[in-house]
Amino acid sequence: MENVLPSAVLEICVLVGASRDKVKEVCQAAPKSDVKNYLPFEPEVLSVFVPPFISKQEFQATTINSHAFNKTKRRSFRKKKEKPKIESARTLNGAQKAPETEDISVPKDVDLNGLPQLCFPGGFYVTRESKDDHIHFLVFTDVCGNRTYGVVAQYYQPVQDGHDSSNGQVHWETLQSSKAAAYFVPCAICVISRYPYFNALKDCLSCLLVQLKPYKDLDVDDYIKEFAAKLSLIPSPPPGPLHLVFNMKPLQVIFPSQEDPDSPLIDLDLHLPFLCFKPEQVLQIITCILTERKIVFFSSDWSLLTLVSECFMLYLHPVQWQHTFVPILSRQMLDFVMAPTSFLMGCHLDHFEEVSKEADDLILINLDNGEIAQSQSSEDEADIPDIPLQAAEIFITRVGGLQLHYDLEHCRLGSCTDLGEVQLRRRNWQQKLNSEIQQTTLQLIVNIFREVKDHLNYEHRVFNSEEFMKTRAPGDQPFYRKVLETYMFHSFLKARLNRRMDAFARLELSTQSEEDRLSSMFDSPRRLTMEKMVSKRFNPEYMISKRMGMSLPDLQDIKPKDYPARNASLRSMNTKPAASLISKSVSTFKIPEIHFPLVGQYVLSYYIDFVNHLSRAINILPPENSLLLARYFYLRGLIGLMQGKLLNALSDFQNLYKTDVRIFPIDLVRKVVETLPPSDRAQAGHKPELKRLISQVLDKQREIAKVDDHVKNFELPKTHMQLDDFVKRIQESGIVKDIDTIHRLFEALTVGQQKQIDPETFKHFYTYWKETESEAQDVSLPSSVVERLDKNECVYKLSASVKTNKGLGKIAMTQKRLFLLTEGARPGYEEIATFRDIEEVKSTTVTFLLLRIPTLKIKAMSKKEVFEANLKSECDLWHLMVKEMWAGKKMADDHKDPQYIQQALTNVLLMDAVVGALQSSKVIYAASKLSYFDKMKNEVPMMVPKTTAETLKHKINPSAGETFPQAVEFLLYTPGQLDPVEKHGDAHPKLWCALDEGKVAVFDASTWSKQHCFKVGRSKLTCMAIAEQSQVWIGSQDSMIYIINTHSMSCNKQLNDHRSEVTDIIVQARDRLSSSEAYSCSVDGTVIAWNVSTLKVNHSFQLPCETLTSIKYHHHRLWCCTGSCILVVTTNGFVRQKVNMEEYVREPPPSLLSFQLFPEREQIWALCSGSPDLFIWNMTNLSTPAQKISLQDCAEATCMMKVKNQMWVGGRGLSQGKIKGKIYVVDGEKKTVEKELVGHVDTVKALCSAEDRYVLSGSGKEEGKIAIWKVE
Repeated sequence: MENVLPSAVLEICVLVGASRDKVKEVCQAAPKSDVKNYLPFEPEVLSVFVPPFISKQEFQATTINSHAFNKTKRRSFRKKKEKPKIESARTLNGAQKAPETEDISVPKDVDLNGLPQLCFPGGFYVTRESKDDHIHFLVFTDVCGNRTYGVVAQYYQPVQDGHDSSNGQVHWETLQSSKAAAYFVPCAICVISRYPYFNALKDCLSCLLVQLKPYKDLDVDDYIKEFAAKLSLIPSPPPGPLHLVFNMKPLQVIFPSQEDPDSPLIDLDLHLPFLCFKPEQVLQIITCILTERKIVFFSSDWSLLTLVSECFMLYLHPVQWQHTFVPILSRQMLDFVMAPTSFLMGCHLDHFEEVSKEADDLILINLDNGEIAQSQSSEDEADIPDIPLQAAEIFITRVGGLQLHYDLEHCRLGSCTDLGEVQLRRRNWQQKLNSEIQQTTLQLIVNIFREVKDHLNYEHRVFNSEEFMKTRAPGDQPFYRKVLETYMFHSFLKARLNRRMDAFARLELSTQSEEDRLSSMFDSPRRLTMEKMVSKRFNPEYMISKRMGMSLPDLQDIKPKDYPARNASLRSMNTKPAASLISKSVSTFKIPEIHFPLVGQYVLSYYIDFVNHLSRAINILPPENSLLLARYFYLRGLIGLMQGKLLNALSDFQNLYKTDVRIFPIDLVRKVVETLPPSDRAQAGHKPELKRLISQVLDKQREIAKVDDHVKNFELPKTHMQLDDFVKRIQESGIVKDIDTIHRLFEALTVGQQKQIDPETFKHFYTYWKETESEAQDVSLPSSVVERLDKNECVYKLSASVKTNKGLGKIAMTQKRLFLLTEGARPGYEEIATFRDIEEVKSTTVTFLLLRIPTLKIKAMSKKEVFEANLKSECDLWHLMVKEMWAGKKMADDHKDPQYIQQALTNVLLMDAVVGALQSSKVIYAASKLSYFDKMKNEVPMMVPKTTAETLKHKINPSAGETFPQAVEFLLYTPGQLDPVEKHGDAHPKLWCALDEGKVAVFDASTWSKQHCFKVGRSKLTCMAIAEQSQVWIGSQDSMIYIINTHSMSCNKQLNDHRSEVTDIIVQARDRLSSSEAYSCSVDGTVIAWNVSTLKVNHSFQLPCETLTSIKYHHHRLWCCTGSCILVVTTNGFVRQKVNMEEYVREPPPSLLSFQLFPEREQIWALCSGSPDLFIWNMTNLSTPAQKISLQDCAEATCMMKVKNQMWVGGRGLSQGKIKGKIYVVDGEKKTVEKELVGHVDTVKALCSAEDRYVLSGSGKEEGKIAIWKVE
């Protein structure tokens, strides 16, 4: 079981020093006259302490007798002192005595041979003067990049003339007062851990040194072994709001946890670099790390080297350093700096000159005086590029607001007489400061890389670095050019393409502007809006600024200098913090005392106390505090594993599904399941929850697939392309994603030739598209013109200067209108027409002398005068473009779908690029292949029925930005919450949309903008319900119920009690004194009643049916729709009534699909699979035959929803000669169809009501859109 358990706090403890014989020999030979002489030694490993410190057999023997042991009164034992012999002393202090007496296996990644020189990196010297104890820190990295951490405490032992006194009891105080010549021998205790507990282990070692001081050196091993044994029994806390506290005497040592599973563990003072450097220099160092330079830190303080290096690693999170990381180099390791690859190392300041001459292109950073220099460098590495200007300025502003000095902030407080209170004050201050620094540095990383996502193609895993670089300001390009070539950035790209929801993604999403959020809903080309144009013009970042850094001279100080203005690459940013930092409450759990001597019964007693304390904490904690409950369950599971109680441990881990599934240790549980003894496995088979857990863990192991993590850089094709390859290349380029549009583009580019595209044609098309996009970014309109346009309008196309009946000027096209940008001394604005107002568009010619000049005529409904423009060679193209935009706008208005106008814009710009790329007489004919909406208007007039037009209010596309539309499987509306602690926007009502493969899109129902998108599992989602204000339950085809926290929009809990597809969830609200109860059902007929607060199963039952599709609650009864009938059962599962479909005479009888209760009229309404009919029963007399309503022109009814006195029925049916998605609004009293609504191309699959004022409908995968309908 040892190899199954996760590492405890301690991995190994090592005592390093010199053997007694060597010390005696050298001391006797040393000259007595030179009292301050240093005597050099080579340190060696004296003792090794590796857990477990108690054999498995001893512990098992103790466990057998544990019942009797528990009855005895626990006592504290003190080891009886004995006078050991000199021989035994030599044995104790010999080189690695442990392997001679015990079977110790040293962890394979710990190199004991190299450890002594790292414990004494400055050399090992016996001295004539005592020195203060001091501590430094180590980091070890294996070949796989896994890090192990060491904390080293150095202290000095006195030796008198190289001899011990006869009784072996030479004490510190005696030697201090003795006049005899004394030597002081250094020793080091190194604690190695899998976790970076720098402060915690420093506190532990400080406590140990206090204990070692008064004792003779013969007892040192016993004390260190006792110390190591304690640490080996302390588990590392799971991620989250629980820290462990251990009484090490005299200090209470805190072992902190990670903030969340994706966050690093932080147990150091993150502000240390800001005490060493100015913010501008911190940015320079971050630049050196991001560009993967060869970096060497220098300091006269060994501890500072590791701590500052680690701080910079944490500043970059979630970007990770991928290269050699050795924060401390001993003097024997200085040649490491000659390594040819990137590295980050640390040396003592004494070696500065030597190292600077050792290798070229080194960045030399002096922590003691805050200077940064560079060794002899090549031309390529001469400069450190500037971090992007705007990101740098925001960072410097925020750092200026940090309170970095504890004494300044707390000088007003009175002196504290309690050591524990002093510790607590300092710890709370440091925790708050660390949180602020993390937020500041994370914001810096987000600001630097925010726009990378705009140049990613997720489907084909392509990053278009060339286009990304073109969008960077000239002054920022050197930085990005170097960063984009690094391994760090490549790994960062992998995470983005895998859509990892890490700290970067969460902050990027939470600080996204409303404009960017809205633009992400439409796959439209990038152009500057009027708002951005104004902000760009008046943004001070585009004027004179301060430079953050400059090129590095050889071994010269680097100081910030003024420099010429440069543009910023970033969108306009808010220099204020993204969100006010809410200090997350952290709880502590005190680990019970560990008693010695270390024998089986005391270890068992410790485990029992630990479990009892955890159980007590679990029992008194309210179920609402699920985050803390999860941590207690996790720890109790770990202790259960240590005790060998595997089934108890698995039960505790099973509880994580209902409290916080994010910390479920899947690998650990899998190992435990694989090593279960036959007796335990047989016992688990009789416990349904354990049987289910074991089955799920083993199933997930089989499902594990290799993650595709390759990243391609976009390259132009070099071979001819057929249609499929062309589609892939266009999607990779980021021009357009929609496959139908790409097919039309293929037809346009292959007019009059074979159906394949040569690389040259693709290159010309791509180049013209990108050049047009780039030119559009430079369009600058006069202020008088900008004032006439909406703030979100963009200029997508400008004509050449042409003569019009309004004067000379350029015709400009936005997504809303056409206007003339008049020329002359004072350029002005002359509106031509909005696309909604256009009545007619003609391409004609006018005669001038003997010339016939092509002319475009546009008639607007609101203007008497026809606009005329002599567009000459551009006339045919503008004629096509204006007609397409006009038709697209009409479609958008008729169907209340703004995406149509965005699609028309894309078509127009593709036409322009086709005309610009092709050199052919048929170029206009080719461009006409992209006139999608204009052809629809002319060839197949799509009249929207009057009733539909009056009822339809808006349409949204949850699949926007995807390659294919996705079916809307389920819809849920959640009302707004008037909660003052909510973030802005969280209190708004929301629309939850379940799509394919576990994807959920969440819209703000006040603006219909997409707020969040996440995945839960990989299977189809079948149902959703709001259980509490902060919980949405989602049922899935994979038999799970996923619980979404509506505040964090994350799935932290899962209910896995069903064995087959979950088909419905309902919530029955109770009064304030009792918790709500939820009912869920699965297709196999299982119904489970849940306590919503505790997520415990109140009861469950199995219905006698083959399939169960939905359930309703009414009058303390559950109404259950099975395939053949509707069952009325008690909440405990007893069948009371049954509604049969016996009136059917056809074979086989239809299968009931779904039903709705109409309590006001005491009716049941039901649908059958594949049928266009509605069936209505009387709830008071279920034996009477059903009333049947046939829906006219309906092929199939698929879903329904009761709204007020109406029943809205969705399905598919005939409209204007085609099968489309239809909604029938049936009057509940008259049983007649009031309205037929045709708003979808594909079948209506989902309906939901928004406060009985609106009904929302979702369609199948052919269209995948959501329509919003007004309820009369």
